[in-house]
Order: sequence, then structure tokens, then C-alpha cells
Amino acid sequence: MKNNDKVVVNNLTKRFDDLLVLDDISFTVKSGEFLVIVGPTGCGKTTFLNSLSKIIEVTQGEILIDGAPVDPQKHDLAYILQEYSTMPWLNVEENISYGLKLKGNPPDVIRSRVDEAVEMVNLQEFRSFYPNELSASMLQRVVIARAFATRPDLLLMDEPYGQLDLNLKYKLEDELLNLWKKTGTTIIFITHNIEEAVYLSDRILVLTNKPTHIKTELVNTLPRPRRVADREFIDLRNQVTKLIKWW
Repeated sequence: MKNNDKVVVNNLTKRFDDLLVLDDISFTVKSGEFLVIVGPTGCGKTTFLNSLSKIIEVTQGEILIDGAPVDPQKHDLAYILQEYSTMPWLNVEENISYGLKLKGNPPDVIRSRVDEAVEMVNLQEFRSFYPNELSASMLQRVVIARAFATRPDLLLMDEPYGQLDLNLKYKLEDELLNLWKKTGTTIIFITHNIEEAVYLSDRILVLTNKPTHIKTELVNTLPRPRRVADREFIDLRNQVTKLIKWW
């Protein structure tokens, strides 16, 4: 393990009875890296994240964070799903503070982190609002703020913008990039949208169909901010598309 490796995955394998879903996957993620994973529909991308977060147990292999076996009780993992995961009985401030309270942070830390997170996602005027009073964009901003407030060792994101229209998606992608730059959080982001993968990533892992392994990885050196109409952007998008064109 290299000093700047935040996550090391060795020989990750997952079977459900006789069905081999993940087949001997190995990779590393550098500290502060924005890694995006793409692959054919149904190839096991969500199973992949669930294995990393220990929601499901792996059949074989090891997952290390900072050199130690992944342990949700020891490591601060945050997981953002495609579905909105705000709690309807809590307002914005209470939703954002929920993970901090679960971790047993003292009240002054919780207050400070919530204030910071609310400001980062520009929801200062909506702290007392409940989820049913918020737009789709605001709901996802609350979830993102809740995740960043815990200062996670690793942030896992499973197609978090899949249900949003294009304008909202672009806005939230830019907000996510700003938060990532400010905090230096290590992110593993799953998407089926190739343009999104190219727009966000430092590096792209392309998965095969089941049984799933890593087909290739592409380092994304395009300068930021990225413009989707630039020739270099289109070339990389087309390269990734060809790698998974059986999708």
C-alpha cells in the first residue's frame, strides 16, 4: 500500500449462491481522488458499492481504508443513493445533523458542522423547512450536506442525480465538485451517464458485464472546469462509450 492510497481493494469477489456477480476485482483509490465507475446496466455496480460499505459481506477478498479493514464503526463512511433519503419528520437542520448525532459528536461540533454544511450547499434560508416543502434539487443538497458534515473517510455515491432533469443535474454536479475541492473528500461515484463520468472524474473504471471485473481504467486529465462541447471532452466520452457499447 502506498502512502497516498485511501482505499485498497484486493481480489473482491461476491457470489449470491451460484451467481458470480463480482469476479476478483482489485484497485486502489488515492486520498482525495474522485473515482467514477461505469459499466453495463445490471453488471453489479450497486453490489460493488454495497460490498465496499459492508452493507453486504463479500465472498472473498479484502477492502482496506487507510491500511485497516473497512469497518463502519471505525471509519466514517457516507453513502448517497439515487432515491432521496431525507427523513420527512426532520427539518433541514435536523436531517444534516443526524449522522453527527449518531456518531456522538458534542453539541458545539454538531452546531459548527451543520452551519458549515448549510452554507456550503446554500440552504441558509431553509434550515427550518421540512422535506415536503423542498424542491428535488434542495432535497439532494440536504443529503449531500449531511454526508459532507460527517467528514467521511470515503463518500460513496450511487447514481445520485439519476432522477433529476438535466439543468438540475448540471447544477448539482458543479456544487458537488466545489464541495469536493473544499473538503478533499475521497469519492467513489457510480453512474450510467458517460458524460457525467467524464465531467466529474479524476479517473474512470469501466466494468464488464457479469461476472463483473474491471475492463480498463482511464485517467482523466482534462482541465477543470470542463466544457462538454470541447473536442477533448467529446473524444474521451466517445472512448468510454465504445468500451461499454453493449450496454
